[in-house]
Amino acid sequence: MTQLAAGKGVIALRFGHDAAKRGLDITVSLALIILLAPLLVVLIALVRFTSAGPALFSQERLGRDRRRFTMLKLRTMYVNRDDRLHREYVASLLSADREADRSPGNGLYKLDDPRVTSLGAWLRRTSLDEIPQLINVLRGEMSLVGPRPVLPWEAEMFAETHQRRFAVKPGITGLWQVSGRNRLTMREALELDVEYVVRRSLVLDLAILFRTVPAVLRGGTR
Repeated sequence: MTQLAAGKGVIALRFGHDAAKRGLDITVSLALIILLAPLLVVLIALVRFTSAGPALFSQERLGRDRRRFTMLKLRTMYVNRDDRLHREYVASLLSADREADRSPGNGLYKLDDPRVTSLGAWLRRTSLDEIPQLINVLRGEMSLVGPRPVLPWEAEMFAETHQRRFAVKPGITGLWQVSGRNRLTMREALELDVEYVVRRSLVLDLAILFRTVPAVLRGGTR
């Protein structure tokens, strides 16, 4: 009976956390959508003016329990470009040789990607390309805080120990983004995703959100 009561207590605690987290997501994302709407209009116009193609980019990603959803971003790449270079890069990041390489410039997302426009590089550096993901948060597909939303083919390369990251919704920001993102290997980032799942709480979410602001100003998150 004691174990049963303890189990019910854990379930109730998790339910309370999920409800509070959802309330925070709705409140903050709605406020930011309203606040950032004028800026988003300007950025949409700039994307359309500086390169051919739609201003918004939509892509299938994996969410909680590996459910697929369409993630929104401002387009930062030229349209109809081959993603082979990106696939090879991700594979190299997950390889033993690349993980062992701690030399400068070998952190996450250091790829010199010819698909990225000049404006797109700036949008990525400032994380402004992620503003449309607030709509994903409002729709309940993402959270403000959580593991990075990954592509289906990326997830197939992850080790079994890293699959636990799919126990929660992906986030716009997360533990690894504010923990020295450019100095981390991909495996270290995935381990931080799992650590977040284990430690998750509203207090941790708030701490990550507050740490995200200076990290973005330093150009340290994606």
